[in-house]
Amino acid sequence: MTKDFYTKLAEIRHRIHAHPEVSENEFETTAFLKEYISNLGIRILETELPTGFIAEIGHGKPVIALRADIDALPIKERNTFEYASKNGAMHACGHDFHQTSLLGAAELLKAQEGQLNGTIRLIFQPAEEVSVGAYQVIENGGLKDVSAIIGYHNYPHLKPGEIGLRSKAIMAAVDKFKVTISGVSGHAARPDFGTDTVLAITTIVNNAQAIISRTVSPFESAVLSVTHIDVGSTWNVMPESGYFEGTMRSFSPETRQHLRDAFTRVVENTPDQFNASVEIEWGRTPTVTFNDEILTPLIFEHSKQFAKVVEVEPLTIGEDFAAYQEKIPGVFALIGSNGDADAADLHHDTFTVKDEALPTAVQYFVENALYLLDYFAKTQKA
Repeated sequence: MTKDFYTKLAEIRHRIHAHPEVSENEFETTAFLKEYISNLGIRILETELPTGFIAEIGHGKPVIALRADIDALPIKERNTFEYASKNGAMHACGHDFHQTSLLGAAELLKAQEGQLNGTIRLIFQPAEEVSVGAYQVIENGGLKDVSAIIGYHNYPHLKPGEIGLRSKAIMAAVDKFKVTISGVSGHAARPDFGTDTVLAITTIVNNAQAIISRTVSPFESAVLSVTHIDVGSTWNVMPESGYFEGTMRSFSPETRQHLRDAFTRVVENTPDQFNASVEIEWGRTPTVTFNDEILTPLIFEHSKQFAKVVEVEPLTIGEDFAAYQEKIPGVFALIGSNGDADAADLHHDTFTVKDEALPTAVQYFVENALYLLDYFAKTQKA
C-alpha cells in the first residue's frame, strides 16, 4: 500500500492512544471502531457483547478469524508526546497498535472481498487485560464455523519488520491466587492468647518458594511470585486476619496442575502449627498460549515473504488468546514494535510503539488470512 495509507493508520493509532479505556469500559473505543468498520461497508454481527464486536468480510466457508484486543490499563502515562493519554489510563501494552492494524487489514481485505475464498471474521476483543474478553467472545458465538484463528502481540524487544514465532507454547499459563489467613486477634505482648497471622503468612510465603526449586524439573520453566501482602494495621496488635496474593506461570498442563496441587498442600498444611484457618481463591486466568503444530510452521514460512521471521523463546506473560486455541487451531505471533536497546517493556508508563511497525502487523493479518483461506479451502475439500 501507499505511504499515505500507513500515515492515515498512524494518525488513527494516535487518536486511539490518546483516548484509552480500561477493560470492560471500552465504550467509546467500540463506537469509534464500529463506525470505521461500517464506513468500509463491512457487516457487523449482532451479539450481546457489551464492548467490543465481531464483523465479517466475504461469504461461506472456510472462516478464518483475526483477533485484536482493544482495552487499556489503569496506568498514568509519563510519555510527553502530543498524543499521550491525559485521562489516567494508558495503552501501555500496545492494544492501540493491535486494533489499528486490524482496521488496516480490514480495509485491504474488504477491497479484495470478491476474490476471497471464504469468510474473514474480525474480532475486536474487549477485556484481555482481565482475562475475560476471549471467553465473552466465545460465549457470543465468535468461533462458530471458524477453521482457524490468528492473532499477535506487539513486542518492544523486536524491531519493526520482525516477527517472532514458535510452535507449541509461546506464552505461559497464568494462575492468580489470593490466600486469606484467619485466627484470633490479640495483644502483641501475649501472642499465646491469640493467633500470629503475620507469622503464618510469612511462613507460607517462604515455604512456597521451595515449590519451584525443589519440586519442578530443572528442564521445565515455571515461576511463582508473591506480589502483595496485607496484614495488620498497627505495631502492638496481632491482627485477626490477613492475606497475600500473587501468580504462578507454567508452560504445560501437567506442570500447571502440579504447581496448583503443591501450592495448595503448602498453604493448607502450614497454618495448622499456628492454629489458623486458611482459604485459597483462584482467579479466572488464561491457559498456555499454544500455537498449532501444523499451522505455525506454515505461517512461519509464509510470513518470510514480507518480514524477517525468527524463532523466539516462550514468554512468561499470559494471553487470553489461549481460550480460542483451546477450541480451534490458532497461531499467535510476536511482532516487533520498537527494538531500541532501552525500549520500555510492556505495562511500563513510558511504553512506546513505533509507527513504522504498522505495515508488518497489517501484512501479518492480510497475507496470512488469505493464505489460510486457500489452505483450508483445499484441505477441507480433500
